[in-house]
Amino acid sequence: MFFKTIDFSSYSSIKVGQATQVLMIEANDTIPLDRYLIGGANNVLISPNPPALMMLSKDFATISKDSHMLTIGAAMPTGRIVSYAKKHNIGGFEFCSKLPGTLGGMLAMNAGVKAYEIFNILHSIKIKGKWIPKEEVEHGYRYAKLAGIATHARFEIHHGFNQTLLDDLLNLRSNQPSQASAGSAFKNPPDDYAGRLIEAAGLKGVRKGAMQWSDLHANFLINWGGGTFEDAKFLIDLAKAEVLKHFSIHLQEEIKIL
Repeated sequence: MFFKTIDFSSYSSIKVGQATQVLMIEANDTIPLDRYLIGGANNVLISPNPPALMMLSKDFATISKDSHMLTIGAAMPTGRIVSYAKKHNIGGFEFCSKLPGTLGGMLAMNAGVKAYEIFNILHSIKIKGKWIPKEEVEHGYRYAKLAGIATHARFEIHHGFNQTLLDDLLNLRSNQPSQASAGSAFKNPPDDYAGRLIEAAGLKGVRKGAMQWSDLHANFLINWGGGTFEDAKFLIDLAKAEVLKHFSIHLQEEIKIL
């Protein structure tokens, strides 16, 4: 293992943060228990005083297959997974094209698009050197209670990459802003949408400094350049308070605030 300085103002998808020492975990290292694991930093908001951080190194950005199973390292970027699946005519991973980041981040939050979720196609997860069937992992909409750090995952191979599905899912991005963001800021509450609630509360387009609730999709907190943690947190807290006041609904963050 070794330390690497990562500037989260350029590395994170929301472009907020500062240069921070991150412990890089290599193959065969004992993973510390006193550090917070991050991946592609696509759904995180780094505070001025984050907890001790770590990241899986490129040793875990691997992918291999046998006759019936695909084994993928948790540091593998989703884009490379989709490319591999397309090249080898493997179906089921098309929705990953809609999701930035790494496989580890997808597993940790059971990431998905619409009806597609990573746990739907998952076979098992490797944690602390042991393979755990997905049935033994408590999971649901945008959460998974992993009993440790996932280093690899296995998926049964089903041939038939669906290019039409991939294109349809990519088209969903037309209602998402192009500016820097961390994706959906809040989880959708049961039978409703966080974006609709934020807009109905009068916050769509509301800005604080360089941070703004997007005019295009109200559940996207965007950074126009040079946005700060304090301004981002202000808007997140404001949305929670206003939605609670108007609709008696407690919004839950999808973004991880560290």
